[in-house]
Amino acid sequence: MIVMKFGGTSVANFEAITRTIFIIGGKLDQKPVVVVSALSKVTDLLYRISDAAASRNVSEMEELLFQLRKRHVDLASDLLEQSPMLKESAVAKVNEICDGLTSLVRAVCAVGELSDRNKAVIIANGEYLSSTIICYAMNSKGIRTNWIDARRMMITKGEYMKGEPVEKEILSRVPGIVEEAYKGMDAVITQGFIASTIDGEPTVLGRGGSDYSASLIGMAVDASRIEIWTDVDGVRTADPRKVNNTKYLEKISFEEAAEMAHFGAKVLHPLTIEPAVKKNIPIYVLNSMNPSGKGTAILRNELIEDGVKSVSFKENIKVINIFSTRMINTSGFLRRVFEIFSESRVSVDLISTSEANISVTVDASEKIDGVVSELSEFCDVIVDDDKAQVSVIGKNIVRLNGMLKKTFAPLKKCNVYMISQGASFVNISFVVDREELSEVVQDLHDHLFDNPEELADF
Repeated sequence: MIVMKFGGTSVANFEAITRTIFIIGGKLDQKPVVVVSALSKVTDLLYRISDAAASRNVSEMEELLFQLRKRHVDLASDLLEQSPMLKESAVAKVNEICDGLTSLVRAVCAVGELSDRNKAVIIANGEYLSSTIICYAMNSKGIRTNWIDARRMMITKGEYMKGEPVEKEILSRVPGIVEEAYKGMDAVITQGFIASTIDGEPTVLGRGGSDYSASLIGMAVDASRIEIWTDVDGVRTADPRKVNNTKYLEKISFEEAAEMAHFGAKVLHPLTIEPAVKKNIPIYVLNSMNPSGKGTAILRNELIEDGVKSVSFKENIKVINIFSTRMINTSGFLRRVFEIFSESRVSVDLISTSEANISVTVDASEKIDGVVSELSEFCDVIVDDDKAQVSVIGKNIVRLNGMLKKTFAPLKKCNVYMISQGASFVNISFVVDREELSEVVQDLHDHLFDNPEELADF
């Protein structure tokens, strides 16, 4: 059994879905469990609908609801044009889902208050709509396909908008549900991103959570492989939208992939790797627009060579500098500092410490006023805005001779505010001014990947 996850661009329109169904059709002998995202840009549209309802902007809300319904009805009609009965049924189902959404959104608008629970319900509709339409389209192409509601399988703890999976429940539920759904079928399809609590309360896994859903399902069914189908030919040495002359990576380790995802690479959700690692399931990142391409294999560590694999980055971060002489020769000080971050649910990326200083980086979107206020009661705190984080990632790079010199050689003209060398030997990260990020990343990438003579000493 394999798990095949298709992202929004792979199910964006008639042509994309037709390609996706062709790809799935070629894997039926491997019993695919298909996981789909919402159509491209639909989740953003649903966020806009929820915001319009909360602000009681009735005209905008109704216009956006109309756009959502029309796009999906038109798509279902086009895909099922040659199957009138299935077309009628699919359009009816799309309208049923849109009717339920419209009722909820109008109720939210009437009250003028949007709870996290209702927001989770609203934004989940993109996956319900896409998976329903694709299920009908697969059946119309002769692929007998059963639809599974992901809420029956993906069980999380209680936070509505960023549910934390309960692995014990997922491992218990998924195999039986999938096996039952497969009876008499060629494939099954479900939704990424969507989940529920054990009591049936709706939750979602957070933005980009469809990859995570696929990996959790793969772990639960002991899949032979997990395929993440997107719109790029696998993983590259940097984001090709920001960096010129990036290189294709044939294979990387689980650890390298996790670091890339965490430190800014856009190909995978940061949490995708962990479930696959637990069962040693290889992950393949593939391009639905180029199905014959090899993509990138993400494999266990011993199958991967040492060396630099990528330059990743986060474009907009804050650096929080904490100073106190109380740190010196005092036990428990660090624990107190990081308890404040934890209690405020602020996620820290990089950490650098000295005898009286702690510097940490956080994403610019994090709400840190409460953290700064509490820390300021016993520390001096300075927050530097408009910074960017750059990470050089690869297996055992910290042990490579001259790696630090090679990393910082292209950076002579810019200020480096913080350096963090990972204890895992997988990354070296540093902080620069945001306005210099593009030049820094391009120069660093060129230096590491376009000068083979420079790398010969590695």
